[in-house]
Amino acid sequence: MDMRPSQHMRDLGVVQHGAGILAEPARALDLPSERCEAERITDELFAATDRIGQVHPFAKGMGIAAPHIGISRTVAIVHPPGDAPAVLLLNPKITESSDEMNEQYEGCLSFFDVRGLVPRPLQIAVETTSLTGETVTAVYERGLARLIHHEIDHLDGRLCTARMRHGIDPIPVHEYQLAGRAWAYEQAHALTARCPVLPITRTTSPRGLAGHVASRSSCSPEGRRLSCPDGLPD
Repeated sequence: MDMRPSQHMRDLGVVQHGAGILAEPARALDLPSERCEAERITDELFAATDRIGQVHPFAKGMGIAAPHIGISRTVAIVHPPGDAPAVLLLNPKITESSDEMNEQYEGCLSFFDVRGLVPRPLQIAVETTSLTGETVTAVYERGLARLIHHEIDHLDGRLCTARMRHGIDPIPVHEYQLAGRAWAYEQAHALTARCPVLPITRTTSPRGLAGHVASRSSCSPEGRRLSCPDGLPD
C-alpha cells in the first residue's frame, strides 16, 4: 500500500497541518546578537530540504520556513528552480506588492496530499535583516515571488488555503496534472495582465550579501550557496 504524501513529509520531520505552531506568528530574530541562532536554524532548514529533495522533485522550486520544522522563529529559505542560489529570509516583511494578481496551484509541505489554486501578487518587495543587522530590500517577480510570499505567510501563521477564493477547494494531489512542470505564466489564468515595476531600491547587493553569508563564520562550520535577498512545492 502506497504511503500518503503527507505521511512522507511527516516522516521527514515536517510539522503537519493542525499543529499550533503553524497558526501562530513566529518570533523575530534580534540581529546581529542572535546571529548564531539564525545560522543554526538555517543549517537545520537546509538539512530538511536535503532530506525532502531526495524523495520528491520540485520543478517549481521549493521553500521551507522554520515553523515547518518546529521552530517558531522568523527564518525561511527558498530554493528557486534550476541552479540559482537559495534565498535566505531573516525577519522578512512584504513592504509593497503589485495590484496585478495571478492564480497558480500550490502545494504545502504541511498538507502535501492536496494542491490549492492560490491568488498572489505578480511582484512583491520584501524587507529582510542581514546576519550583521542591516536592513535589505529586494524585489521578486512571478514564481520566485510566489515561493517567497508563501513562506512569509507561514512565518505570519497563515496557510495558503486562507488565500484561496471563496468556493474554491483544494484538489487531491492525484488529480493535479502539473507536477514536474514550472508555473507557466504566459498561459496561466491571470486576474490582471500586466506587472509594473515597483519603485524599490535595493540597499544591499544580493550577490554581495550572498558571498558574505556563505563564508565560514564562528557559528557555522561550513558555508552555503545563498542569496540574501536577490517556484512552491509541486
